[in-house]
Amino acid sequence: MNRTGLFIALFLALAIGLAFGIYPELDLKIAAVFYDATTKSFPLKLNSLAGIARDAAMWVAWALAMPAILALVAKLLRPDRPLLISGRTIVFLLVTLALSAGVLTNLTFKSYWGRPRPVVVTQFNGPDQFVAWWDPRGSCARNCSFFSGEGATAFWTYAPAALTPPAWRPLAYAAATLFGVTTSVLRMAFGGHFFTDVAAAGLVTFLVIWLAYAWIYRWPSTRLSDQGIDAAMTRMAWPAYRFFQKWRGRDVGPKPSV
Repeated sequence: MNRTGLFIALFLALAIGLAFGIYPELDLKIAAVFYDATTKSFPLKLNSLAGIARDAAMWVAWALAMPAILALVAKLLRPDRPLLISGRTIVFLLVTLALSAGVLTNLTFKSYWGRPRPVVVTQFNGPDQFVAWWDPRGSCARNCSFFSGEGATAFWTYAPAALTPPAWRPLAYAAATLFGVTTSVLRMAFGGHFFTDVAAAGLVTFLVIWLAYAWIYRWPSTRLSDQGIDAAMTRMAWPAYRFFQKWRGRDVGPKPSV
């Protein structure tokens, strides 16, 4: 998560945004690679192995997030005990996952950016008109094409990669890139997304992770500590924990000094 990665991401965002904004038909040409004009369908969408691979990709991403989720739940249930893993790790992984694969995709763009998916546009035997990535006025009403939620989830693996030991980090970043690209190509092959949908997913997710990493770990004015996060979670969970213990006939007293 250094400045070189940030500059590369910003350059790619500018280059892809301009190229596909000026020539939006490029999205159609790339999507046509996966389309069979004879059967008027995206054949890989019906392939069971490809479907299994798509589901497996999401399970892999959630498996990487699961230790942080379980550690958070354990702390909320037993705030009298220390966190099972680093507090900064929990915050970094879960906040970036929630923002990139949840808030910015499903709750924001995909709900209000009416771009139809490739499988439903007229160029591929569908009823809707194609629109460029920058145009939110498409006919899609919900769960639209821009940008890809599954692509964002796959590229979120940059977050756990950023926490690997420095010697392993380049390999981890390469694996995360390969994982995100492979998952995104599958979504394109199924007719679920255009190239710009998955490219935006990857670039937005990377920028969210870069900023969160800088906020939590790097910038002195905002840098968090594991001890501070542990104490904050204890304060948050203690009232409910004390109430439950009193209901069981055991008063644990006021919140301990942490």
